[in-house]
Amino acid sequence: MIETVLIPRERKAILIGRNGFVKRKIERVTNTRITINEDVEIEGDMFNVMKARDVITAIARGFSPMRAFVLLSKGYELKVISLIGQNEKTIKRLMARVIGRKGTTRRIIEYESNTNVSVYGKTVSIIGTSESIAIAQEAVEALLAGRKHGSAYIKMKRKKESND
Repeated sequence: MIETVLIPRERKAILIGRNGFVKRKIERVTNTRITINEDVEIEGDMFNVMKARDVITAIARGFSPMRAFVLLSKGYELKVISLIGQNEKTIKRLMARVIGRKGTTRRIIEYESNTNVSVYGKTVSIIGTSESIAIAQEAVEALLAGRKHGSAYIKMKRKKESND
């Protein structure tokens, strides 16, 4: 199976890593072959290609390779929430709501949901288990819908407690 992934030009160097370390590690762990040109081509068996695709997509969406490698562990997933269709001014305002002053909101979401969150380009991406992603996603979507930060935090804590 061959899969193609689009990646922003400025994230390609991060995907390759110093002396090709990141690319080689993804290839080694997933038993795939990765070719980086205008886009990224992944070749291998279906399951491994999907795992490599998720790691590459996470790096493309602003995660560090170290955080993206968590996706190679069993039970971890990537969720990408897109804001395409909004104008640039609206996207900046919505992203600022998710990030919060000095990154506080993003850190609270990460801590309360036990996830990693990246705000990059026109997307908000979340890495975690399916349960933890659901908690973080609900908070992010509430903020994007214009809800108050406090109500998003309370909702998140209630959902977390009901899952425990």
